[in-house]
Amino acid sequence: MSLLKRIERGQTPGGDEPGQPGQPGAAQVRQRREAMAGVVGQVSGVDVKDLVQRRLLEDLGPGETFDLTKSEELRARIDELFNQILMQENIVLARHERRRLHEQIVAELLGYGPLETLLADAEITEIMTVGHDKVYIERKGKIEAAPVHFESEEHLRRIIDRIVAPLGRRIDESSPLVDARLPDGSRVNAVIPPIAIDGSALTIRKFSKVPLTVQDIINFGTTTVEQMEFMRATVISGFNIIISGGTGSGKTTLLNILSGFIPADERIVTIENAAELQLRQDHVVRLESRPPNIEGRGEITIRDLVINSLRMRPDRIVVGEVRGGEALDLIQAMNTGHDGSMGTAHSNSPRDTISRLETMCLMAGMDLPVRAIREQIASAVHLICHQDRMRDGSRKITRVTEVQGMEGDVVTMSDIFTFEQTGMDGDRIVGRIKPTGLRPKNMDRIIDAGIQLPPSVFGIGARR
Repeated sequence: MSLLKRIERGQTPGGDEPGQPGQPGAAQVRQRREAMAGVVGQVSGVDVKDLVQRRLLEDLGPGETFDLTKSEELRARIDELFNQILMQENIVLARHERRRLHEQIVAELLGYGPLETLLADAEITEIMTVGHDKVYIERKGKIEAAPVHFESEEHLRRIIDRIVAPLGRRIDESSPLVDARLPDGSRVNAVIPPIAIDGSALTIRKFSKVPLTVQDIINFGTTTVEQMEFMRATVISGFNIIISGGTGSGKTTLLNILSGFIPADERIVTIENAAELQLRQDHVVRLESRPPNIEGRGEITIRDLVINSLRMRPDRIVVGEVRGGEALDLIQAMNTGHDGSMGTAHSNSPRDTISRLETMCLMAGMDLPVRAIREQIASAVHLICHQDRMRDGSRKITRVTEVQGMEGDVVTMSDIFTFEQTGMDGDRIVGRIKPTGLRPKNMDRIIDAGIQLPPSVFGIGARR
């Protein structure tokens, strides 16, 4: 007779009946029975989960055929089958163990398995896997190991397929990397063997369910009231703006916030690899690039979309990330009447941003002299807003730099705002974002838009 059955019958592990001299009474036996039920659930949890999940799949059909739009109906059916299978198999679990097992199975069949709890945690901003057994998260700008893992490489691949399949994307040995997004807009990148040597690597940049506001990033210390007042004026008055910074510095978040300043009566076309911008205006056309199909056909690149957007009568073109030849088309659009356009680019400083734009324009394959490209950039881009992720994990707009024109072969630039670090408070960086005291050369553009900025915004006449 099994240990659990003997406890159910009221016998002790030693085989003695309760009530005999020196043996526990009914209350103690009941406590021991509940404790042992929890132990049995913990010891056999994986086996129980596999058994129940296998039986559920037999009844429901393969997971790939689930109509996830009917998730409530599926959840009700899973609840029913779950209880039925536990009874049929005589599986006894403690209440907390039963609930945990049920949640895991629902996450496997309808969600993203062990990632579900991480996706639900609002403090986590990034989820990263290294193979199936190592999962890391970013919380408040710091990376730490997560207390979850996948059961196997096949388990991880199953979740990756569940993410990319609804988007018409594919990932296999012939196409081992993919960009995708979750239904909530979170950005996903997946890389599988043979490209990923240590097992599939899945990276999820989580999407804030409630978009950050100007007040939020001011409260975080990312920016200041004066800096945002100036940025708002430049967006409304049609400055062409490039937001630069390193990976994870908050470029897309800032682009989303600045895009919110665009007047509601203008037509906006957004262009992204994986759609994640959350513009609140009504008149927004959202375009997303597409990879080639299994035959290598049907690819739609960011450059294709930028070129096509010019035929869509846009007032503003917003490019999620400029990373290749599309830079030339965006620069030309900025120079041909599409003022107020915006985009992001990876770079280390505003000066590096100019060099990166030059390089990306050359990637378009046009036989243009570097000076001609440089002149186009100097004429098109009015402002570079550079954001950094600091050593303490915080994000800050460290430079707002105006592009003023050309002197000889050099693009001239002038800082309007800079970040000055004054020290450290434990692990926290201490400093301030301050105006340089210089007015932008394009101040007339702001005045023509009917916006009056007080001199104090630029640190003029204010105590510094």
